[in-house]
Amino acid sequence: MPLLPTASPAHAHGIQAKALTPDPVVFVHGWNPDPSPWQSMAARLRTDGWPQSHLDQWSYNYTQSNATTAEELAEEIDRVLSRTGATKVDIVTHSMGSLSSRHYLKHLGGADKVDAWVSLAGPNHGTHAARLCAGAPCVEMRPGSTFLNDLNAGDETPGATRYATWRSPCDQVINPQGSVTLTGALNRTTDCLGHSELRTDEGVYDEVKAHIR
Repeated sequence: MPLLPTASPAHAHGIQAKALTPDPVVFVHGWNPDPSPWQSMAARLRTDGWPQSHLDQWSYNYTQSNATTAEELAEEIDRVLSRTGATKVDIVTHSMGSLSSRHYLKHLGGADKVDAWVSLAGPNHGTHAARLCAGAPCVEMRPGSTFLNDLNAGDETPGATRYATWRSPCDQVINPQGSVTLTGALNRTTDCLGHSELRTDEGVYDEVKAHIR
């Protein structure tokens, strides 16, 4: 009988390494002008095996509608997939970043391209703190907004994407605090952390890493 070709050790190692490479992570910041607050989490992920090329600290115009941001996020994720050769990404969001990414997942076909999704202190059902700011995204973050009613109608966690949320009992920005949780998601409550501390807390990081791994 003819012998089947045997993969060389180097080739086999390459296949194994590719299989062990984690999905690219696309970070989506909230109502702030740049992605620099993700430096701590990105550095930890690099230490724990994520290649630099797989850590996309994306930036966008935070004063525009979350629907517009979702369209730009769709383009960014396609660029990341093309650049890395991956088939899916993981999305890690903070605060308002949860809303544009959920719009992408629900309305723009994103659920087919996202393995795991993370919401840290996301105003998924609105926050009264958004009444203190102005502009399209602030209006959209207010409880009962047209944007949120549409986003939360029907299935809050569509597709095969693995959803998870984290909320803090001491978060003064998300009001009510129960706004963060989503039906169908893994919903966690942290220790007493400030709104921004959810991005940098080591315990939250360990849980996020386990979810996206």
